Amino acid sequence: MSKENFETSLMNLEKIVAELESGKLSLEDSLERYKQGIDLIKNCNALIENAEKEVAKLTKDFKDNE
Repeated sequence: MSKENFETSLMNLEKIVAELESGKLSLEDSLERYKQGIDLIKNCNALIENAEKEVAKLTKDFKDNE
């Protein structure tokens, strides 16, 4: 799966959750969607961690220049 931006990943994750909750997928399709969802969660977490690091760096740089 390619790296997507946070909003796209979240939107795709919400779609997968809706599909899983519908109960209309086969077991195999449910498992595949679940795997895709895990990948999207990992991507979202990585994007959040990177954003937190950037904010921390910017805050440190700002405080160092005061």
